[in-house]
Amino acid sequence: MKDMTPTPHIGAKFGEIADKVIMAGDPRRAKFMAEHYLENPKLVNEVRGMWCFTGIYKDKRVSVMGHGMGVSSIGIYTYELYNFYGVKSIIRTGSAGAYQADLHCGDVVIGMGACDCSAYGVQYNLPGTFAPIADFDLVRKAADKAESMGINYRVGNLLASETFYSDDKEAWHKWQKMGVLAVEMEASALYMNAARSGNRALCICTISDSLVTGEETTAQQRETSFTNMMEIAFDII
Repeated sequence: MKDMTPTPHIGAKFGEIADKVIMAGDPRRAKFMAEHYLENPKLVNEVRGMWCFTGIYKDKRVSVMGHGMGVSSIGIYTYELYNFYGVKSIIRTGSAGAYQADLHCGDVVIGMGACDCSAYGVQYNLPGTFAPIADFDLVRKAADKAESMGINYRVGNLLASETFYSDDKEAWHKWQKMGVLAVEMEASALYMNAARSGNRALCICTISDSLVTGEETTAQQRETSFTNMMEIAFDII
């Protein structure tokens, strides 16, 4: 394959990004993970402030990178990683809002599937509705790791919402009644890009707030204290 790097959105050269990538919406969370989990992290991208670091975690070469907010943003970055940088596995670590009463701030949700209310999948011109799902091996390993850590976690469906401030304030109840665990903004595009490129993906989220109880965390907590999902991601990538 012809070397297409650097890309319009990633300044790294081919080979500077590992074939295993852990991502976060906030590039500062990516920087936090690189500094706390990687040996000798090297900054390989800073285009648009979307930092990417490559280093070593327990003898594995791993990159950590931001992806921004929404399906459009993660769609661009993960497409380029899968198709131009030879990346095989991507795990998104993110925050999510709980739709179910038994989920509370700090709990971990492993996204087995990702409902979608965007038009991202229209590009594939499929004769039906595609169901974005995670890589089963990564799901199984994540659940086993969470179990061994003794933390509160759930495995199930996420909603990747294209809107943060919805004009329909009660729409979330409709997803709740279908058993959707929590809402975030990126998993469906990640899963679709992985499927289309023949690669692996998983979204692991920490509950940052609850639409059921009204509890919420601060921006600082979301950046640096959601370490359970980080540990899971680094252990299984």
